[in-house]
Amino acid sequence: MDEKPENLKFFKVILSSIADGVFTVDSRRIITSFNRAAEKITGIPSSKAIGKRCSDVFHSDICEACPLQETLKTGAEAIDRPVNIINSRGEKIPISISTAILRDEKGQILGAVETFRDLSALEHLRKELNQKYSVEDIISKSPKIHKLFAILPDIAESESTVLIEGPSGSGKELFARAIHNLSPRKEKPYLVINCGTLPHQLFESELFGYMKGAFTDARQDKKGKLATAEGGTVFFDEIGDLPLSTQVKLLRLLQQREYEPVGGTRSVKADIRIVAATNRDLKQQVALGRFREDLYFRLAVVKFELPPLYERREDIPYLVDHFIQRFNARKGRKIISVSPDVMNILMQHDFPGNIRELENIIEYGFVVCKGSIIQKEHLPTELLRGLKETSQDSPIFGSPIAQKVDEQNRIQAALDKNRGNIAKTAEDLGIHRATLWRKLKRYNIDPKEYK
Repeated sequence: MDEKPENLKFFKVILSSIADGVFTVDSRRIITSFNRAAEKITGIPSSKAIGKRCSDVFHSDICEACPLQETLKTGAEAIDRPVNIINSRGEKIPISISTAILRDEKGQILGAVETFRDLSALEHLRKELNQKYSVEDIISKSPKIHKLFAILPDIAESESTVLIEGPSGSGKELFARAIHNLSPRKEKPYLVINCGTLPHQLFESELFGYMKGAFTDARQDKKGKLATAEGGTVFFDEIGDLPLSTQVKLLRLLQQREYEPVGGTRSVKADIRIVAATNRDLKQQVALGRFREDLYFRLAVVKFELPPLYERREDIPYLVDHFIQRFNARKGRKIISVSPDVMNILMQHDFPGNIRELENIIEYGFVVCKGSIIQKEHLPTELLRGLKETSQDSPIFGSPIAQKVDEQNRIQAALDKNRGNIAKTAEDLGIHRATLWRKLKRYNIDPKEYK
C-alpha cells in the first residue's frame, strides 16, 4: 500500500521533467493531469486546466473530430498528427500530437493520454531558412552556391548567353529557370530543349521548323520550337550531345540571332535569350573534336559550374525539408520530417544521382510512409543495401530544424532536472556557462521558470 503514493510521486516527477506536453483525461475527456511543459506551451497553469474539458483548454482546429475521443471510442492511437491550438494569449501554436488509451491493472479503460510537441520553433526556423538559404526554387547553404546566389540577379538582368556545367541531377535546370524568372523576359515563354533525347535526324526540323516540300511528309509549313519561344528564354539541356551538323546552325543563331527553317531560303530573326547546360567537360570535347571551339566560346560568355551533392553535404538537410514541404503540398499530406537515423543515412550517402536522387528518395518515402515521420523502413531497398552502420549518437542528428528543436528540448530538460541551476545545467550538457547563456537567449528560455 505504501508503494502507491511513492509511485505516484515518481510519476509526477517524470512527467514534469519531460520536454513534451503531456495531459490525461477521463472517459468524458475531462483533464485529470497537466504537466509543466503543457503549461509552458499553452500558457495555462495546471490548476486552471485540470477539471476542464480538453477542448476548452486547447481550442484546436480538430476539436470537432477529436483524436482523443476517437482513441477512447476505438482504441486507435494517433501518432505525430500535426494540428494547431490557441494559447492563452490568443496565438496560434502548431503542435504534433500522439494519443493512447489508459487502462487499469484489470484492463478497464480509465481514460486517455495525449502528448504534444511545440512545433513553433520548427516553423520559425523553416521560414528563416527559406529566406536565408533560397533563391527562387534553389535551396542551399553551400558557400559555393551562395557565391552564385550573389551574382545570379546580375546574370539574369544581362542578355549574355550562359553555360552551366555540372553532373546530372545537380540542379542545372533550376538555375536556368531562375535566370529566366529573374530576367526582364520573365513574362515571356521559357522553353526547354533536351539535346540528349530528341532524335538527331529530327532535331533541326523540330528546332527551326520546316517549309512545305522540305522532305516527303512536309505537306505544309510548320513553325519550330524556337518560334514558340519568341521574346523569351531557350534552355538547351545537355548541349554536349548536339551533333556537329546542328552545332553549325546553333552557332549562326548565337552570332546573328537568326536561323533558316529546313527547306527554307529566307532567314528568320530570333529574339531569344539562350542558356545552355551540360554534364560533359566541353573543353575536353573540343580537344577531341566532338564540339566546335567557336560554339563553345559563344556559349561560355558567362559560365559557372555546379558541384555534385557529395561536395555540398551541408545542403542535404535543407533540401530534405524543402522536398517534404513540396510533396506535402502536392500530395495533400502532413509529413513533418525524417527520423534522425534516416538523416544520418542520407548524410553518409554519396548520391551519384545528386539532388534528383535525393528528391526521388523523399518521394518514395511519401508513397510508403503512413505516419508523419519518414523512418528507415520507408527508404528504397537499394539505398539500404550495403549501408554502413550508423549510430543515434552521431553528431549529425536530424535536419537542421530538428537539431535545433532537439537542442532546445534537451536544454529545457536539463534546466528542469537542475531546478534552473546554470552551472549544473551547463555541466550536464557538456558546454561552457557562457555558451549556455547564449543558447538560453536564442531560444528565449528563462531559467527562473525552472526553479
